[in-house]
Amino acid sequence: MNIGIFGGAFNPPHTGHIQAAVNAAGQYKLDLLIVVPTGTPPHKSLPDITPAPEERLLMTQNAFKEFDFIKVSDIEIYSREKNYMIDTVNLLKSDYPDASWFLLVGNDMYDTLDTWKESAALLKEVTPVLLQRDIINISSSEIRELLPLRKGKDFLTALNYSYIIKHRLYGAKPDWNWLRECAHSMLSPLRIPHADACEKEALQLSARWGADPDNAREAAILHDITKKLDFAENMCIIAEHGVVIDKLGSSEEKLLHSITGSLLAQSVFGVSEAVANAIKWHTTGRAGMSILEKIIYIADYIESTRVFPGVEELRRKAYNNIDEAMVMGLEITIGDLISRGITPNSSTYEALNDLRKQCFA
Repeated sequence: MNIGIFGGAFNPPHTGHIQAAVNAAGQYKLDLLIVVPTGTPPHKSLPDITPAPEERLLMTQNAFKEFDFIKVSDIEIYSREKNYMIDTVNLLKSDYPDASWFLLVGNDMYDTLDTWKESAALLKEVTPVLLQRDIINISSSEIRELLPLRKGKDFLTALNYSYIIKHRLYGAKPDWNWLRECAHSMLSPLRIPHADACEKEALQLSARWGADPDNAREAAILHDITKKLDFAENMCIIAEHGVVIDKLGSSEEKLLHSITGSLLAQSVFGVSEAVANAIKWHTTGRAGMSILEKIIYIADYIESTRVFPGVEELRRKAYNNIDEAMVMGLEITIGDLISRGITPNSSTYEALNDLRKQCFA
C-alpha cells in the first residue's frame, strides 16, 4: 500500500494544493493521501489574520472532500507545540505499519529537507516527492492579499469561497459578480432588473453624498433577497435567528423581507452591521437614519425602472437634498397606504417626523 503525506498550513487551501496533490497521487500510484494541516509550523509563524484551527481544518476538509482516496487528518491542527514531520510520520505509521510512505513537499520545503528535525531518520521512513504546481501557480499568501480586493475567488472551491465570505476571513470582500449571481438566484426573474437598477442608483447616490460605495453596493444587491418568500418561510428565518417580533397585521407581513433579508445578508454573506441596517430599514425607514440607510431607501424608490406620479421630482430632490427626498418619499408611501386602507408602519411615521424636524426646523 502506497500512502502519501501532504502537510502545510492550508491558509487557505486552494486549487493549487488540490491539483498538485492529485497529480502526485496519480504519478506515484498512491492508494491513500493523508492531508495534514499544521497547528504550529516549525519553520515560520502563521500571520495574524489566520483563522482559528477548526476553521482551517474545515476548509481543508471542504477542499478535498470530493476525493475518496484523500483523508484530512487533525493530528497536528490543535497542537500548541511546534509540529515536526518526523513525529507526525511516526504517529501515522503506527496505523499503517506495512505501507510505503511518500512525503509531498513544495519547492521551498524540498530544498531545506536536510535542516528538518531528525532529517536523516525522516528520510529513512519516507520518499520525498516534489509537488508540481505548473498548472496553477498561486500561493496561499497571494490569495490572502487578493481576497480583501474582491479577487481570488477562482483559486478556491465554491464551498470554501462561500465560507470565507460568510465569516469575512482574511478581511475578504465578496467578488461583485459572485455576490450579484447569488442574489439573483434568490430573486424571482422579474425582480432582477429592479435589483440591478437599485445597485446602479445606490452607487450614484453614494458618490453624491459621500457614503461608502462598497457598502451601498452590497446593500443594494442584497436588499430584496427574501422578497419572494412567503409568510411562513420568512417567519422560519426569523425564528432560526432568534429574533422576536410583535404580532403582525396583514399589512405588516409585506415588510418581513426587510428583516429577513437583513438577517441572511449577515449570516450568509457576512455584511457589516451598517449594511444590514440599510437592508432592514429600506422599506419603512426609521428615526435617526444613517446616510447609507437613506441612500438605499431612496435608491429602491427612484431606480430607473420605477414609474409613478412624482418620481421625476423625487429623483431631482434625491441629488439636491436627500432629506427632502426622504420626506417626499415617506409622504407618498403613507398617502398610498392610507388610500388603500392600510395602516402605515409606526417606524415610517417616526422617520417622517424626524426628517421633517431636520428639514424644516
